[in-house]
Amino acid sequence: MSEPTHPTDGPGVGRTPDLSDAPVDAVADPLTVAAPAEEAPARGVRAIGAEEFSAADAVGGVRGVVESVLPGVLFVVVYIAGGQRLAPALVAAAGAAVLAVVARLVQRQSPSQAFSGVLGVGIGVVWAWRTGRAEDYFVYGLWVNVAYLVGTLLSIVVRWPFVGLVMGLFSAQGPIATGSWAGAVAWRRDRALLRRYTWATWPWVAMFALRLLVQVPLYLAGQVVALGTAKLAMGLPLTVIALWISWRLVRGPGGSRGPRAARPAP
Repeated sequence: MSEPTHPTDGPGVGRTPDLSDAPVDAVADPLTVAAPAEEAPARGVRAIGAEEFSAADAVGGVRGVVESVLPGVLFVVVYIAGGQRLAPALVAAAGAAVLAVVARLVQRQSPSQAFSGVLGVGIGVVWAWRTGRAEDYFVYGLWVNVAYLVGTLLSIVVRWPFVGLVMGLFSAQGPIATGSWAGAVAWRRDRALLRRYTWATWPWVAMFALRLLVQVPLYLAGQVVALGTAKLAMGLPLTVIALWISWRLVRGPGGSRGPRAARPAP
């Protein structure tokens, strides 16, 4: 469970958005996503707002894939090859995660993606080391999926769908560009957009639920190899599928690209 990249940057501290002071044109083109000055590829959930969907860009290219899956692969392989001894497997996984960060720092590249991997691997290593149970290396990832499942499902229930929040935050009207918090959530005044973003959030709910449905029983049964294999198989591949489905629902044939008049949500 290489859990969806990040999953995202959350909103910081600021005033409560007031839709009444949001400019009308903030909803005029909600699919316009602000591009970084260096025109970097859209990675992670930002790929949902890209003009063209690229699975390679979404996962950070070959290097991003390697940094995401290598610690887990090494943990399983070394665990099996080492006669199911925990210590060598933990050292191999931790070493791979740290090496990824060091390599980016040496090359003066942004280490943010690698740092997120170190955090997850580090927690898993410490957890498994303290309990002495190899399956506990994966328990942090299970809890992360629980949190994301609850969060994405709750966002739908309260009519603030996760995909809409991401689109608004990274849009040209959002605070990350030159806009405002009010501009980032102005899409809620348009019932069609609210409905579209709600549908586009369901693939994420399904992904997190499916991961837990498969992996929790394996964890409870202590099936370390099967759990590690399921984590890898249901990590980046499922994340890319969820991203693509969300992108299709937001940007596909049913998604209007032209200006629209804002319609108040009920």
